[in-house]
Amino acid sequence: MQESYHPHEVERAAQQNWQERDAYRVVENATNPDGSLKPKFYACSMLPYPSGKLHMGHVRNYTINDVMARQLRLRGYNVLMPMGWDAFGMPAENAAIKSQVPPAKWTYDNIAYMKKQMNAMGLAIDWSREMCACDPDYYKWNQWLFLKMLEAGIAYRKTQVVNWDPVDQTVLANEQVIDGRGWRSGALVEKREIPGYYLAITKYADELLEHTQQLDGWPERVRTMQENWIGKSFGVRFAFTHTIRDDAGQLIQDGRMYVFTTRADTIMGVTFCAVAPEHPIATQAAQSNPELAAFIEKCKLGGQSEADIATRDKEGMPTGLFVTHPITQQAIPVWVGNYVLMSYGDGAVMGVPAHDERDFAFALKYQLPIQQVIQVGDQVFSDTKWQDWYADKDNGVTVNSGDYSGLSSTEAIDRIADYLKQQGLGEKKTTYRLRDWGISRQRYWGTPIPIIHCEDCGPVPVPEKDLPVVLPEHLIPDGSGNPLNKDEDFLRCQCPSCGKDARRETDTMDTFVDSSWYFMRYASSNNNEAMVDARNEYWMPMDQYIGGIEHAVLHLLYARFWTKVMRDLGLVKFDEPFTRLLTQGMVLNHIYTRRTPQGGIEYFGPDQVDNIYDDKGNIIGARLKSDGSEVNYDGIGTMSKSKNNGVDPQHLIDEMGADTARLFIMFASPPEQTLEWAESGIDGANRYLRRLWNFAYKHQEALKQGAGQAIPADLDTKAKDLRREIHAILKQADYDYQRIQYNTVVSGAMKMLNTLDHAQLEANAAHHATLAECFSILLRVLYPVVPHITWKLWTDLGYHEHFGDLLDAPWPEVDEAALVADEITLTLQVNGKLRGSLTVPADADKTAIEQAAVAHEAAQRYLEGKAPKRIIVVPGRLVNIVVG
Repeated sequence: MQESYHPHEVERAAQQNWQERDAYRVVENATNPDGSLKPKFYACSMLPYPSGKLHMGHVRNYTINDVMARQLRLRGYNVLMPMGWDAFGMPAENAAIKSQVPPAKWTYDNIAYMKKQMNAMGLAIDWSREMCACDPDYYKWNQWLFLKMLEAGIAYRKTQVVNWDPVDQTVLANEQVIDGRGWRSGALVEKREIPGYYLAITKYADELLEHTQQLDGWPERVRTMQENWIGKSFGVRFAFTHTIRDDAGQLIQDGRMYVFTTRADTIMGVTFCAVAPEHPIATQAAQSNPELAAFIEKCKLGGQSEADIATRDKEGMPTGLFVTHPITQQAIPVWVGNYVLMSYGDGAVMGVPAHDERDFAFALKYQLPIQQVIQVGDQVFSDTKWQDWYADKDNGVTVNSGDYSGLSSTEAIDRIADYLKQQGLGEKKTTYRLRDWGISRQRYWGTPIPIIHCEDCGPVPVPEKDLPVVLPEHLIPDGSGNPLNKDEDFLRCQCPSCGKDARRETDTMDTFVDSSWYFMRYASSNNNEAMVDARNEYWMPMDQYIGGIEHAVLHLLYARFWTKVMRDLGLVKFDEPFTRLLTQGMVLNHIYTRRTPQGGIEYFGPDQVDNIYDDKGNIIGARLKSDGSEVNYDGIGTMSKSKNNGVDPQHLIDEMGADTARLFIMFASPPEQTLEWAESGIDGANRYLRRLWNFAYKHQEALKQGAGQAIPADLDTKAKDLRREIHAILKQADYDYQRIQYNTVVSGAMKMLNTLDHAQLEANAAHHATLAECFSILLRVLYPVVPHITWKLWTDLGYHEHFGDLLDAPWPEVDEAALVADEITLTLQVNGKLRGSLTVPADADKTAIEQAAVAHEAAQRYLEGKAPKRIIVVPGRLVNIVVG
């Protein structure tokens, strides 16, 4: 073997060997040499968006997966680790606008580069199963299942309120609206009502919620997030009656304004109602009130997500209209509130300022009445300052509520619900925070929705035989809307029903559709006749899913929903897709920004700036290296392409090798915890690998001679001590691998090398066999983390001749007998103070230990020929001689 460690030569040799052998191609029903079936294990990372380059966040995610896959393969599992590309979406369109190249070319070029980087990292990926969301052979099945959902009534078309960017001429997702402006253009976002397609995920709300409790292999935090997003609530839906009429003289909504509340016990404290800006009552009132009309238009600007609503200043304006309280018959003023969403419930809420913190603040701001109707103990109510007990549902009693006073919350809700039902005004109802999934996007780079619009027949599904509806890949967006609307070759078609000229739907599907089932396509790759096949039943449900916490709600929820739909359509037999979930911590780095003249946000990489520090050494800003202009410092945040703060691992690989990058990223932090990027740990990782190589080179003859040799039964103390330490660390490493604590696995491997370095073995067969066994354990423990250097050492030292190639070598077994020590060392104390150590046989009884302690020279100095007053023996730890 070479004297010095040259990572690039080592990694090139290893990767060439693996590639020539097609070492990572996986087949179903793989068997052991004796013909028995290997247990399967499907470990999968959330697929990346092909943004151009991997960053260290990607490296961490995929290395965690790779470590798991390699270690389980050593344990005899048939392990699948695939990879694909979440290739549709807005970033490709934005890049196309900027560079004037089609999104397809940009995407495919990025995929090629990122795939090259993944291979350079030595990832054990079965590339024969690779999928790409923008491949017609893949998105054909998005379209096919959409048509099946249409037939089953799960997919449907309705008008939707969307965020509209008037500059980019496109719909924005809620997270793309920043401070009321489009994230790219900086334009004020508008609300528009346009038709779109929805998937009825709410039909599965109860099952999704129920099955969340069964996901024992998921982090409790993620299960809670799923439950909260589904948001099952028990309450009362009831109507405030009114006489408000539209221009045609008809009662709006038949004279009933419905609300839903979980706190019907507070109904006697209603002092106002608020409706969404799009509510019919608001629209009617605005016709004769220009000021209100202007306020409503203002409300329509900005995002409409719950996050937007939660952080937005609560503003309102009275309509001048009133509804009637269903019990007291009092006139209740109706306000328009910017915090009320038309898409939630009935677009109206009852205002109970005394017992809802948001309503309390609203009432104070607009000087509305605050009427206490709940009392907790002897607490004193004040209508000038909110106190948390005002909202206490469990300990409160109704007051100032007429016939309903003196009741607990549950009693009041039951009686009030009964009364409203008797009056025909309402009833108890279960509602969900979850809303049906709107999948229509007015964008080009996505799966075409397989619908044809005919003037006579209306929307008509594309026949299955005509799938896929292929997205043209040559178009270049220019920022003026969806280019499909201008592409006659795509638009022109014939109606499948009547044969007349018709037009294709130009909306494309939400990219969450692409990621809702890709993991099953890995299992059923290259089947052009079916979405999934029997191979899917072999691999699924997935044994381990790995991805960031930012996907803990929508992606996972949609994937679970998609799986249940496929089950109900007879395509799969399982209920849940992911048995275990690991949400790895994000890799963090500094973020630097500046507002563009249009109001958008421009991000700068840490390598583009020089930091500005205060007198305590804290970063308070930065200047661009290019021109010295100031930019904002926004603290530490997740590495991402969009924030321009990712660290490209290629530089690190080029300089020190992939194994150094892998070792650092696994050692720096437990997988589930965040990791703040720091260059300082890189050198330490590289030094360790060089120490490992140097040890093997120095002891190569002994290691080669001892490889595969049986361990003699009559080992001397030096060899026994070495084996005991190595097998003890191996036992801990076994445990750490099982609990996915790879940082402590690396720590254990470092201890193993230290132990080997300090072992003073002699040049004899017994010691050679011991050294070779211990080093083979170290190589196998370390191999999943740094596969290149360990494979090369394994091969160069001849271990493969005895145990086979390292990829499929047997995982080392802990020798329990080696853990049993012949002798133990105890701390020796005199009058409680440390005076030395005492070595005794491991099976020595209390009397023997006492005799050895008294005979010890350190004890004799203090006893001065006298007998000890008392001797205290703590088994396995210490002996304390008490001198009188």
